[in-house]
Amino acid sequence: MTIGHTARRRHALRLSFEFFPPRNEEADRQLWETITALTPYAPDFVSVTYGAGGSTRAPTLAAVDRIISDTPLSAAAHLTCVGATKEEVNAVVEEFRAVGVRHFVALRGDPASGLGAAYQPHPGGYANAAELTAGLRAIDDFEVSVSAYPEKHPESLDVSADIDMLKRKVDAGATRALTQFFFDNVLYERYLERVRAAGIDIPIVPGILPVHNLAQVQKFSGLCGATVPQWLADRLEPLDGRPDDRAMVAAELAARQVEGLIGLGIDEFHFYTMNRSALVSSVLDQVGFKRQENAERPKAAGAAA
Repeated sequence: MTIGHTARRRHALRLSFEFFPPRNEEADRQLWETITALTPYAPDFVSVTYGAGGSTRAPTLAAVDRIISDTPLSAAAHLTCVGATKEEVNAVVEEFRAVGVRHFVALRGDPASGLGAAYQPHPGGYANAAELTAGLRAIDDFEVSVSAYPEKHPESLDVSADIDMLKRKVDAGATRALTQFFFDNVLYERYLERVRAAGIDIPIVPGILPVHNLAQVQKFSGLCGATVPQWLADRLEPLDGRPDDRAMVAAELAARQVEGLIGLGIDEFHFYTMNRSALVSSVLDQVGFKRQENAERPKAAGAAA
């Protein structure tokens, strides 16, 4: 598929962006520069992640609150159930609802001790994302997105067990699934076929990760069950000392991935931004998305409402 053909279809394509909450003043500045740069692409929504065991509850809440208050964007809050009772999780839901959140990304969450550690449900809590989804829907008619894994969750016995868990989340009220990042579209295509064969009909939105740091992605992929193909490493590793060339190639690879997915009939994409806009913007520009230059920009910190 040519870039020109993709550009003609851009009006039918939908976007969402994922951010993580800042931990200091410099990170906060970078986050808002990123939000400002990406707002003109008019995403359907943006989401803000939630640290293990609720460790970023306050900064996640603050970021979501400011997005809702100071931008034209619709904001979703990630929510996990690790290390908390149902009552504690529900209290967090009420905090987010109070600032206007109507969309949650419901996740089981990683153990507080980190990826790779054994998961133990809290005896008084939601056991998994399916139970959390049901709990959210019992509180209010929230939009609930959940996770999906084209290469299966690292703790799942096999792909069938993984799809069964996704089915449980859908039966509990999930309205969309956002996939873990992947780099081989064949993996997504095969996964989607199995998901549909299982009777799951919600959108399975591919998660796109433009590679800012290959070593970091390789390390994380080993923990989360994703695969970094050798061809991708072969393209990016020789460019470690040439950051401009590396960024250009990384953006081209991600753009080609998106174009390939569009060729499969996919029209919705979730970008893992890593709180940086340059690579994401380059990918979107190559695919044919146009910025809406008259889009309302986020207010500066401290600006009057």
